[in-house]
Amino acid sequence: MSSLFSMSLSNMLLVLMVRLIVLLTALPIHECAHGYVAMKMGDYTAEREGRLTLNPLKHLDPIGSLMILVAGFGWAKPVPINPLNFRNPKKGMMLSSMAGPLANLGLAFLLLVAYKLVMIPVIINGGALLTNIETILATMVSINIALAVFNLLPIPPLDGSRIVTYFLPQSTYFKIMRYEQYIFIGLMILIVVGAFDVPLDFLRSGVMAGLDFITRPVDWLVTAVTGYSY
Repeated sequence: MSSLFSMSLSNMLLVLMVRLIVLLTALPIHECAHGYVAMKMGDYTAEREGRLTLNPLKHLDPIGSLMILVAGFGWAKPVPINPLNFRNPKKGMMLSSMAGPLANLGLAFLLLVAYKLVMIPVIINGGALLTNIETILATMVSINIALAVFNLLPIPPLDGSRIVTYFLPQSTYFKIMRYEQYIFIGLMILIVVGAFDVPLDFLRSGVMAGLDFITRPVDWLVTAVTGYSY
């Protein structure tokens, strides 16, 4: 919070605008992906409850949304999924849980491609507007990667815990889920005090490096068009 409010007014407004865009895009895409994969595997709960939509109003959680705006990370209302509707409940939960973070990574990939392509007119023509657009795209890439990495932590009730429990005995899974609410409160406390800053930064950097490598052909295109190598 202090880092946000220590910025200049113009920078703070830009950051808040980017986080609002992420709030209205990344979180609905994340939750809709959960529901869509669940539906494809036989569970229509999300569709029946009107959650199989990209309408942000159907997904946003008040506290999670505020956290996105203030701290740059947060959460939406979880999409309802009934594992009893899956032929294989544990596998269904694992795959539907993976869908959300993978959707954020896919969005980060597309935004990174757009960011690199915008470099062409920035290099050729310059201009504050294009530079601001580039900054917005870069920030959106970073936040989408952060959301994916955070949700893949193997800690209840995050998506990563649903993936890990696929490999655990069912009895162990239910024992863990009994304490899910308390584990989540502990997780939030640890995040607020910065206990996860170093490992999350390490993971974000690794994912960013991977996406940068995959999109390297776009770099070659920018160099070919502008003559600028970076």
